[in-house]
Amino acid sequence: MALRKGYRALVDEAMAEIRTYTVEEARERLGQPDVQFVDVRDVRELEREGVVPGAVHAPRGMLEFWVDPESPYHRPVFAQDKEFILFCAAGWRSALATKTLQDMGLERVAHVEGGFGAWKQAGAPVAARQDKGA
Repeated sequence: MALRKGYRALVDEAMAEIRTYTVEEARERLGQPDVQFVDVRDVRELEREGVVPGAVHAPRGMLEFWVDPESPYHRPVFAQDKEFILFCAAGWRSALATKTLQDMGLERVAHVEGGFGAWKQAGAPVAARQDKGA
């Protein structure tokens, strides 16, 4: 099977069109009242690796449905007037998710370069997963 475009090309295209924060830039925004961190990793990754304190978990597969107020799956957290900073494990899924949310019309959306792996490696705050609900 020959793909017209692989994941790397999709990620590169997204990266050219979205805002990317370094871990340091993202860390400066952590806890600000007009910022919401969004973790798009799989639930097993959260349980295994930990979480960014205060981040909301929105699995990558449900993100569009949770953001859209017309969806029966809409989550009110996404109706708030905040900047949404997305992250995944390495920054690939969050780059694609950020581009998707930007395409949906969110203007204040960005992602963390290097994802949770870079966050953790930089010594930024990490907590054990507390809530078991999404």
